[in-house]
Amino acid sequence: MPTQTIILIFTLIIYLIIIFVFNKARVKYAGGRVGKVINLILVTVCLLFIADYVVIFNNVIDTNILETVKELFRTAALIFLAYGGAKIAYS
Repeated sequence: MPTQTIILIFTLIIYLIIIFVFNKARVKYAGGRVGKVINLILVTVCLLFIADYVVIFNNVIDTNILETVKELFRTAALIFLAYGGAKIAYS
C-alpha cells in the first residue's frame, strides 16, 4: 500500500473523529457563543477535509488545477475561521 494512501486513511480517521465529537458537542451546547464556536470549527474542519481529499481526482483532473483548488479550500477555511472568530469575539 502506498504511503500516500496510508496517510489519507489516517487523516480520514482523524477528520471523522473530530467531526463526530464536535457534532455531539454541537447538539449538547446548541445556541450561545459555545454553539457558534463549535459550528465555526465544524465548517473549518469540513473545508480542510475537502482540501485534503481533492487528490482523489488526481487521475481525472490536471495536477495544477488540483493544487489550485486545494489551496483555495485551505484559504477559505482560514478566512472563515478568522472572520467567524472575529465576529464572535466582538458580538
